[in-house]
Amino acid sequence: MRFLGSLTMAALTSLAACTSDASRRADIVFLGGSVWTGVAGAPMAQGLAVKNGRVAAVGADAEIRRWIGPATQVVELNGRMVVPGFVDSHTHFLTGGFQLSSVDLRDAPSPEEFARRIGDFASKLPEGTWITGGDWDHEMWGGELPRREWIDSLTPRHPVLVSRLDGHMALANTLALELAGVTSATPSPPGGEMVRDARTGRLTGILKDEAMELVRRVIPPPTPEEMDRALDAAVAHALSHGVTQIHNMGTWEDLEAFRRAHASGRLKLRVYAVVPIASWEKLRDYVAEHGRGDDRLWWGGVKGFVDGSLGSTTAWFYQPYTDDPSTSGLMVTDTAELRRAIVGADGAGLHLMVHAIGDRANDWLLDVYGELAGLHGPRDRRPRIEHAQHLSPTAFPRFATLGVIPAMQPYHAIDDGRWAEKRIGPERIRTTYAFRSLLDAGTLPAFGSDWTVAPMDVRMGLYAAVTRRTLDGKNPEGWVPEQKITLEEALIAYTYGSARAAFMEEKVGRLEPGRYADLAVLSRNLFAMDPVDLAQVEVDLTMVEGEVVFRRPGVS
Repeated sequence: MRFLGSLTMAALTSLAACTSDASRRADIVFLGGSVWTGVAGAPMAQGLAVKNGRVAAVGADAEIRRWIGPATQVVELNGRMVVPGFVDSHTHFLTGGFQLSSVDLRDAPSPEEFARRIGDFASKLPEGTWITGGDWDHEMWGGELPRREWIDSLTPRHPVLVSRLDGHMALANTLALELAGVTSATPSPPGGEMVRDARTGRLTGILKDEAMELVRRVIPPPTPEEMDRALDAAVAHALSHGVTQIHNMGTWEDLEAFRRAHASGRLKLRVYAVVPIASWEKLRDYVAEHGRGDDRLWWGGVKGFVDGSLGSTTAWFYQPYTDDPSTSGLMVTDTAELRRAIVGADGAGLHLMVHAIGDRANDWLLDVYGELAGLHGPRDRRPRIEHAQHLSPTAFPRFATLGVIPAMQPYHAIDDGRWAEKRIGPERIRTTYAFRSLLDAGTLPAFGSDWTVAPMDVRMGLYAAVTRRTLDGKNPEGWVPEQKITLEEALIAYTYGSARAAFMEEKVGRLEPGRYADLAVLSRNLFAMDPVDLAQVEVDLTMVEGEVVFRRPGVS
């Protein structure tokens, strides 16, 4: 019996050793590179092991090699860099998917090219097809707003409503206005403006903010199948840029498209689906019935608007615009109505995300956010201000005191910085896109793109935050250079900061054992290069929950 017992004990010991060894076998390991974990100031690691969709270990190559088993896939980094998957905290994701197959006007350099592209695009479409998207920028040709006469003769049988890249202004052709029943006698709606010819009073076709809805309401909605195709295209686009999570400022139709994709296994990245704040009561009831989703797709946030945009001269400021003293901007939503919605949504436990661009809009919103704890008690709200673009000097400490997250888009600084000073003058630009001042005040921003308003290109976002070199090349030392931040600060805002803005910072945003293996492999070590060359970096591989969901062609 003692002999048999010894054999049994030996067998058990051997089995335990095998079990222990098996538990140390990774599904995939990365070796021989630079692994930035996302923890500020932490030393760079060489490798990383992934098992069952999560980070199993991060450290030196010798340590990571111990995780290699017969079935482990080994990726030799050869000096490349691994970073946590990027989190884009502000997108219009389905719109972006549709824009990928629409007319592209973003870099049209002249009125002639603007019109030519629309005409060429129309010539390839069946008669009666609406032409939308566009993302034009009239500053590309000196600031003259487009007019419907530019495109009417090229689009006699295609209704057109093409948006400025900020989404707060659009050009409608005559056919679109006729289909919408909009004439020169139609008054501008509250929160919007219909631009008229100064001499004749005739509509130019330019519609600002709420005025765009006069035409949008007659555009046929996309079918579920069209929505699904746009979503698939947007997902592929995001993954190719190393983006593993997006926050969608969208609609209920968007949410249903995300749910269809999730149910069919097509949702290859993480999505925080946000719906309009006007529907907060519907979302309250939806959450009561369906919960808040899971770690791949979740909801519970509402998006509202205080004002418009700087480029459309509809951002709400204390002082008039320098280049148009007749206006200080406008409130897109009646402030009494918006305050009621904010208070109601907060009382229902929903997550608040409200767009504010001008200094007056931001201060107004901070005032309302400051009332919520007194109305409904303290809790971890993390209210967000989307854009937080032009701030009064007194606003910075209030973000930290109130726990408000500025959800910002660095690319806008190097885009709008080409012409922002002519809009608001040299003094107000000092606190514009004020990344440094917000960080110094103790606030962690959440970075994103605002796609399709700006490209979903994290490289350019990092470049913008770190260098602030405007796109026209006229500010080589940086536009308002005192607002530059470091590369690590910018990376944290694009990873942990944006994950935190969706209550996901305990699961993603850093590469630490136990967290989801959401990561990107970059072609170069960002910290070993001149920041002005960041746009040259390629995304070689993107992984979500341990699954390789993008691999750059020709790269192992």
